[in-house]
Amino acid sequence: MKRIYDWDAKFTQRNYTVDDLKALKGQRLITQTNASSAEEAAAAQEAGIDLIMGDPPNVAAVREGAPNMFLTAALALPDYPAETDVLRAAFNAMKDGADSVYTARPPHIVELLAREEIPVMCHLGLVPRKSTWRGGLRAIGKNAEEAMQLLNDFRTMENAGAFSVEAELIVSEVMSEISKRTVLLTSSLGSGNGSDIIHLFQSDIVGSTSTRPRHGRAFGNILKLQEEIRSERRKALTAYNKSVKDGTYPSEKEQVRMKEKELAKFLEKLEKHPSR
Repeated sequence: MKRIYDWDAKFTQRNYTVDDLKALKGQRLITQTNASSAEEAAAAQEAGIDLIMGDPPNVAAVREGAPNMFLTAALALPDYPAETDVLRAAFNAMKDGADSVYTARPPHIVELLAREEIPVMCHLGLVPRKSTWRGGLRAIGKNAEEAMQLLNDFRTMENAGAFSVEAELIVSEVMSEISKRTVLLTSSLGSGNGSDIIHLFQSDIVGSTSTRPRHGRAFGNILKLQEEIRSERRKALTAYNKSVKDGTYPSEKEQVRMKEKELAKFLEKLEKHPSR
């Protein structure tokens, strides 16, 4: 653990600093996932995951669940359209406990953030929200020309000041070669294992959805448990409704009774009590 001073002027500890991560470039693979709640973040930390991501509104909760994990706040593409919006969201996220900020915006936005010395993760390869420019959702770098253009994109983001990159759905061989040739810390999301980080969404990891992308793998089956919970909830509510209406709930043991002597006194007082 490294002792740091965060953007909210608090002494705290982190498993990694930006400097640590840069030094790990090309040394060994580390893991990254996302979290949107304190519970998801705590689970990731307890599982030994290295890095975590969360949306700005959830940063405080994620930090509560994982107080020492290196946390990246992901600024969703359509939510912060103006440069002032981006800066405000980034500063607030850092104040809430983020260690870096992710953006899928162009190089000038990366540069905007980097000028404020905010550690920036950019996004290259397939950016799903911009997939119309790619002809749809597809792997990037399947031919030599597109692969070379990707390398140029990496160089551009380096020059803009990014320190890391989410590299999504890039052909594995291309990702491996580019990762060797860029100073950016590369986080592979469906781009093979020739990167510095392997990223996978927690919903895919725990199996909480019925569908997942080709690169996704379920290491658990929370969906089955969720379906069992939904089924059990309905069974319980149906049984409760039936039990009330057939007079079996509440049962004798689920009620509080007066002693017979006290009940007799009460009934006697009721008889003497004037009715309305």
